[in-house]
Formats: sequence, structure tokens, C-alpha cells
Amino acid sequence: MEGLDPHQRPPVGIKAVYKKYQKMKLKELDQDSDIVDLPQDGELPSNSKIRVVRQIQREELRTAFQAFAGDDAPPFEDVDQLSTIRVYEHEDMPGLHIIPSLLPPSTQLTFLSRLLHRDLSNPTHLTNIHTHYTLTYPPSSPSSPKPTQQPPSFFTYPPSKPHPIANPLSPTIHRALPISPLLNKKLRWTTLGGQYDWTLKRYPSTPPPPFPNDTKALLETLFPQTRAEAAIVNLYSPGDTLSLHRDVAEQCGNGLIGVGRCGVYGWFVAICVAWCTADCGGDVSRVFGGLAGG
Repeated sequence: MEGLDPHQRPPVGIKAVYKKYQKMKLKELDQDSDIVDLPQDGELPSNSKIRVVRQIQREELRTAFQAFAGDDAPPFEDVDQLSTIRVYEHEDMPGLHIIPSLLPPSTQLTFLSRLLHRDLSNPTHLTNIHTHYTLTYPPSSPSSPKPTQQPPSFFTYPPSKPHPIANPLSPTIHRALPISPLLNKKLRWTTLGGQYDWTLKRYPSTPPPPFPNDTKALLETLFPQTRAEAAIVNLYSPGDTLSLHRDVAEQCGNGLIGVGRCGVYGWFVAICVAWCTADCGGDVSRVFGGLAGG
């Protein structure tokens, strides 16, 4: 984006907020007045900086989730029991919309299953592993060689399989990886659609691989002003952190969509967001501290 350097060091203000929440214990997070932790009943205190900016109607949600599940999927009770969902905005961060519990559990599981079992094993979707390794993909089953069949999942490999499936480009620097350490810790992200180059901080000039149709339809139904063309799927273990960084990939007037799920019950994810102009090298006044629970 013109005027913004993606490699520029984070401003002092957002660094301070990041370090504050990085060191906090859960009890302290619960008591922090700056944390945005929306109540389950949707009732906000009178002095809250949060306001409702729009609502997504029940029937709109139900149609989107049923279409995503597919015609052959059985009816899910949590989809049938949907209610209208509120979209919130914080007065210190106008334009950042917060939608708690948007996806019902059945849709979350379908979403994760397709991302991890189907999209991850598609060779056109690059991962952080490809930077330093050659990845061996699971072979197709000879009993059902259909051209349209989705590729086999990496999870079809036995967890105890000792043979490496990721061979290093530089064996003197990196070790070969069997399936368990690859999936449990080394795999940090995969891309969908446009394959962002994290070293050069830009998208390649070549045409991107197609974005998964079902995921595209779901996101564009829920967020009709945004086109789903490129995405990154970040994978974290408890205790992981994402370093401060600037998202400066392209100039676009449409919003970005972030979907998160904490898969470990009782764990929480703290999120810090700030916006900055080209000349804000110092403090940042508008900082948002958010909390999502699992």
C-alpha cells in the first residue's frame, strides 16, 4: 500500500500493549477493564464503548450454514436453533466489527475439517513448510481414482510413521520431519487462493489458484461487501504468540475477514489491533484489546 512500509518496526504504543497482554495471567485478563469480552446475553453496560452497528438475521444465517454443509448433510440442531446475531463496533476502533459466536459448532467443525483434511493437502496451497522443505503429499487411493476426488488428508498417515514426509532443501541446516512433529508443532500456516509471499511482503504477479468454492460462498454470503480471493490459515498451540506485524499487502477499500476458533476448552486468545498512518512512527492512540474464549 502506497506510503506504508510493511517492514517498518511497530509503533511504541502498540508494542507496549502487546507486551502488557503477553505477560498477563488469566486472572489478570479477567479483571482488565480495557479487555473487550462481550457478554453471552448481548446486554452491554451503560458506560460501554461498544455499540451494535447491524444485525444478521436468523434466516440469512441458516441459509448460509446449510449451503456450506451441503445438500447431503443431516440437519444440525444448532443451525435450526439460530437466532439473530449482533455485530458490534468499539468507539476507539471504528470500522472494526466484532461478531462473537458467529459460526455454530457444527459449522465450525465442518470448516476446520475441510481446511485441515482437504485444503491443507492441496499442493497449490503453500505453507510455511515449503520455505525450507519439499513436502511429500499422501498418495491417492488406487481403489477410487476419480479426477475430481479431493486429495487424501495428511492425517491418513499413521502418527507413529517414522519416515520423513518433509525433506529439507538444506540438510545441513534443517532436519527431515516425520508426520507427527510436522502437524503437531512445525506447521504454522497455510494459504488459500492468492499465495502471499511473506519474504517479499507482496502477492505474486502470476494468477492465483482458485479459492475453495464452499468457503468462498460462505464468507461472501455473510459479508457481501468482501470478495474471498486470498486467505491465510494460522495454526497455534497453547502458549503461542504471533509477533507484531503490519498487514500491508494491497490497496483495497473492502474489509478483511478474520475467523477464529479456540479448540482447547478453557483457553483464551488475546488480540491486539491498532491502525496507523504512514507517518505514525511513535505512539498509537487507538489500540483495541480483545479476548476470545474457548
